[in-house]
Amino acid sequence: MGLMSEAFSQTLIPVCALIGILFALVQWFLVSRIRVASSGPDSYEDQLIEEDDEQVEGIDSAEVVNKKCAEIQNAISVGATSFLFTEYKYLGIFMFVFGVIIFIFLGSVKGFSTKSEPCTYNEGNLCKPALANAIFSTIAFWLGSLTSVLSGFLGMKIATFANARTTLEARKGIGKAFITAFRSGAVMGFLLAANGLLVLYVSINLFKLYYEDDWEGLYESITGYGLGGSSMALFGRVGGGIYTKAADVGADLVGKVEKNIPEDDPRNPAVIADNVGDNVGDIAGMGSDLFGSYAESSCAALFVASISSFGIHHDYAAMSYPLIISSVGIIVCLITTVIATDVVEIKTVSEIEPSLKRQLLISTVLMTVGIAGVSFLVLPSKFTLFDFGADKVVKNWHLFFCVSIGLWAGLVIGYVTEYYTSNAYSPVQDVADSCRTGAATNVIFGLALGYKSVIIPIFAIAIAIYVSFSLAAMYGIAMSALGMLSTIATGLAIDAYGPISDNAGGIAEMAGMSHRIRERTDALDAAGNTTAAIGKGFAIGSAALVSLALFGAYVSRAGIKTVDVLTPKVFIGLIVGAMLPYWFSAMTMKSVGSAALKMVEEVRRQFDTMPGLIEGTRKPDYATCVKISTDASLKEMIPPGALVMLTPLIAGTLFGVETLAGLLAGSLVSGVQVAISASNTGGAWDNAKKYIEAGASEHARTLGPKGSDAHKAAVIGDTVGDPLKDTSGPSLNILIKLMAVESLVFAPFFASHGGLLFKYL
Repeated sequence: MGLMSEAFSQTLIPVCALIGILFALVQWFLVSRIRVASSGPDSYEDQLIEEDDEQVEGIDSAEVVNKKCAEIQNAISVGATSFLFTEYKYLGIFMFVFGVIIFIFLGSVKGFSTKSEPCTYNEGNLCKPALANAIFSTIAFWLGSLTSVLSGFLGMKIATFANARTTLEARKGIGKAFITAFRSGAVMGFLLAANGLLVLYVSINLFKLYYEDDWEGLYESITGYGLGGSSMALFGRVGGGIYTKAADVGADLVGKVEKNIPEDDPRNPAVIADNVGDNVGDIAGMGSDLFGSYAESSCAALFVASISSFGIHHDYAAMSYPLIISSVGIIVCLITTVIATDVVEIKTVSEIEPSLKRQLLISTVLMTVGIAGVSFLVLPSKFTLFDFGADKVVKNWHLFFCVSIGLWAGLVIGYVTEYYTSNAYSPVQDVADSCRTGAATNVIFGLALGYKSVIIPIFAIAIAIYVSFSLAAMYGIAMSALGMLSTIATGLAIDAYGPISDNAGGIAEMAGMSHRIRERTDALDAAGNTTAAIGKGFAIGSAALVSLALFGAYVSRAGIKTVDVLTPKVFIGLIVGAMLPYWFSAMTMKSVGSAALKMVEEVRRQFDTMPGLIEGTRKPDYATCVKISTDASLKEMIPPGALVMLTPLIAGTLFGVETLAGLLAGSLVSGVQVAISASNTGGAWDNAKKYIEAGASEHARTLGPKGSDAHKAAVIGDTVGDPLKDTSGPSLNILIKLMAVESLVFAPFFASHGGLLFKYL
């Protein structure tokens, strides 16, 4: 037994989760103090008044600008909320139907029997009936889905609440604007990490009332929580990604390339849809995605632990090790955030990016100390883990290394991603330089950069896998993934900061604020672009480890002794699995293309048929563009979602557990490579364009200014990269995790009824 008592661990987890929620609410309160006034029935719902009019710079009438900011913020908020409500309405139907499918499939394993049955791993004992597993897995699926939806929605709400406030604070200086954007991101990060932990903790304790001593059945049914989180994340990511990129591509191609008007110009009909897209794709989608990763890695670790000596000997504190690691992570991220907002002050533009990167480093160093403490207090000095039919003896310091290597591998992936996507370094500057000879060379350089950026992250993941598996088998890999996600609150704060800053810049442009304000918001946004790429790097790296841990849990659950690549059953799964990320990417990119086509036609139509639009004397019809993006994304998200959700069901039922094991391995290996290269290529093209636009160095000024041939080539590269970095790339990490967790949940059905084709051939 470890040194920590059951009572203490039972108290520690919910207390840390509640501290996280409380801290998020404090940050929200601090952001809301940027004064809001409502005056009379004719005023805007959310009228924003500047705190110190004496400090306002470069604006003739502060009141007019405030009014405009409030109007734009309201339009973005209404657009984002209505899209999410429509999307969640469809997802509610899917959630109910898929829950019923889980119940029918798992209930039919033993013919809906209500008799207790012998345990699989804890021999000689009786476990709860298969029907209970069906009922509780369905409930866990619904709980995970609701928590995922809530995470995305809360993130979107704070982002649309904070964007105009960030713009107004930029009038007082770069430091105030930075703190507003970062605090708002922290609200999302802490709410998501704390809610995910709290719901999982409460679910386990409620399920335990029924399962009592049957921990094997309890933690098997809890895996439905991860499945619910990830299936919502898939549709949120794909739907939001198609929405944001359709609007972005339409706005860029017609506005910037054809009409030569600035980005976020209020004359552009697609500009509101573009800003709405940042919130539904990069905020709500990213929130659901990282929540899914967190839920799955926790579920994989808990399931593998439940069939080890922790579960068999009912050592509650050791069993809760994954949850205690996440609890400590919340406290570490809280300290890190306070350092960023209240200890170190940002005074110049050049300090923004180093400050954000420092967050990652501080949280990683503090978390390493936290992991050491938890590992030695919670875990027994020696214990056994289930290792594919054998027992592996593991020591508590082995687990410290497993979690730590995942944590540090995440930092390496974050920094490598930053090197390849930030315009402060030579890779992106080379891509910008290639724009001198046109769009074709820009595309060639960008693709090469993306492929090259895969090398170091893959080595980092490979080392983490080797060390973790050698020390603690599949439990080690699950804990390594959880280590990478232990600082999720800081990671998400940094990630959400980007779209909030992007929106702030858009509002500054649309409200007609001075050039100096726009420069400040652009500086915040450029740093945010890089941090968004770092967030995607984390999401992809953790997805690789999570899906491998889930794969191990699936193999154990399905009763497969070895996965032999040389057998035809496995090899066909392997090769088809490796193809799936390409099929999925083709679907999502074509969806963005067809939605963008409609958007371009609509923007052109408005410019051609609405006199006075280009002169700025007439307002464009923003609502039609918002509707085009909404309709296209909701329609187009269904086929890629269906591909991911149905593939494991069809493969497992028709071809059996071995073929499905090959399929999961193939999709994992190919999906990680495609995801990293797509995300980094898109990020590099985006920042190459911003490098030329900012003209901060002598080299950048030779390529610019805006409207030059090199700039137009950079805009085309950015447009090609948009669906890669914001739709296909980030959605692929959900594909590899979701197929693995779905296979794990349905493993009992596949093991007893799967392989129909091979049975009758």
